[in-house]
Amino acid sequence: MARTIPHLLAGAADAAPDRPWLFHEDTTFTFGEAWRRVGTAAAGLAERGIGPGDLVLVPMRNTAEHLFVWLALMRLGAILVAANPAGSAVERAGLTDQTRPRLVLDDPDVKALLPEADTDPPDGTGPEPDDPAVLIPTSGTTGRSKLVTQTHRAYVMAGEGFPWWMELTADDRLMTSLPLFHINAPAYSVLGSVAARAGLVLLPRFSPGTFLDSARRFGATEFNAIGAMIEMLMRQPERPDDADTPLRLAYTGPSPTEARQLEIERRFGLRLVCGYALSESPYGTIWPRGTRPYGTLGTIRQHPTLGEINEGRVTRDDKPVAPGELGELELRNPAVMLGYWGMPEETARVIRPDGWLRTGDLVIENADGTYTFVGREKEVIRRRGENLSPAEVEEALATHPDVAEVAVIGVPSDLSEEEVKAFVVTASGATVDPAVLNLWAAERLTRYKVPRYIELVGELPHTPTGRVAKHQLSRERTTDEWDRENPDKESTADG
Repeated sequence: MARTIPHLLAGAADAAPDRPWLFHEDTTFTFGEAWRRVGTAAAGLAERGIGPGDLVLVPMRNTAEHLFVWLALMRLGAILVAANPAGSAVERAGLTDQTRPRLVLDDPDVKALLPEADTDPPDGTGPEPDDPAVLIPTSGTTGRSKLVTQTHRAYVMAGEGFPWWMELTADDRLMTSLPLFHINAPAYSVLGSVAARAGLVLLPRFSPGTFLDSARRFGATEFNAIGAMIEMLMRQPERPDDADTPLRLAYTGPSPTEARQLEIERRFGLRLVCGYALSESPYGTIWPRGTRPYGTLGTIRQHPTLGEINEGRVTRDDKPVAPGELGELELRNPAVMLGYWGMPEETARVIRPDGWLRTGDLVIENADGTYTFVGREKEVIRRRGENLSPAEVEEALATHPDVAEVAVIGVPSDLSEEEVKAFVVTASGATVDPAVLNLWAAERLTRYKVPRYIELVGELPHTPTGRVAKHQLSRERTTDEWDRENPDKESTADG
């Protein structure tokens, strides 16, 4: 069985050379055509001296050319340093300084590697399954970013597993607008479509207003969504044909509430499958086939042919906890990263000597073996001697009909520990009084979880994958925030 990325793609090209695979804008490539284009790019890279183990930095746009160049690097056994094309010059310089790549490929370089005529790639043995494939930035790159070093084995296992978890066949077309410089789109959508011999629709970016029309245009039957993407779709004006698309499945996480999930599924005429993973391990959790454990992340996901290769446990203070108790989720499987590139101390903090990966995510294991996500360990707010999860507060506020999006953080307290602050984006055309939102939260949360501060904002900052960039939210007092303890008085810098 294939355990490297080029072997997986070569297998599809051999088995189904004339089957349409990649749909991008106005161009379609069969598996055979894609393999030849990858070979051409590999030949061009080899002429530039790129070979096994060489680092190549590429700002990865969602184009067919960038996808082929990534696969060409994989064919040569080189290592992709995946950069955000929207990153600043300072961020690019920081990433370059950190990795010292042998080659940097900007857009003109990528196009130059793919002339009209195909050429034969160099002969070679290619990579081994446990060789590094991609360095994935997981934080800002102005300094030293934590670069997840993922292997060919991890990507291939994700590609082989995804169609099985989602019940996809060769008749499906997987659509992704998620960026190629993260792991979801390449591992699940790209390699998942290759493993299933299914179609792949690659969108340049996520656009809530045109997303359903794109599904109709390309005949997409499945898509992946993370962060606020589905909620952004739900905030679009309803149309009579919202459910009139070929879409039948969507993968997302964390799970919405049962009521919200059913509302989403009714509107768009599809079925949501919820799960959890991270760059450090694409093998996390998934809803078991044929089950609907609403509000959970599902159970530990396994491989369709290798069997029980993934383990999960919940720990606190380095000791396992019983089901029903809050703790940190840990995973152990063959798809765990090699580590953070050039950061042995950071790596040792998250990968235990016996191979267990500390995810940094707080969960509760339920009696049926499913897991409920509570929040990120580093985001937990300590208030009045109690720990609380921002996610729980966000969920309560988000149920208000006039709230479009919300982010909750801990801010300095003049007493001790932290206070809770909510940044709220109102729905289009709606107005809402922070005092009303406070009462709404108080009816749904224990008192210590209710935000002291509420600030109405026009928008929230987001990462390229659609998650709220909470590190960009100010922890300073502002005159625009409402203070529950001084509701009729503007806040000051002194709190």
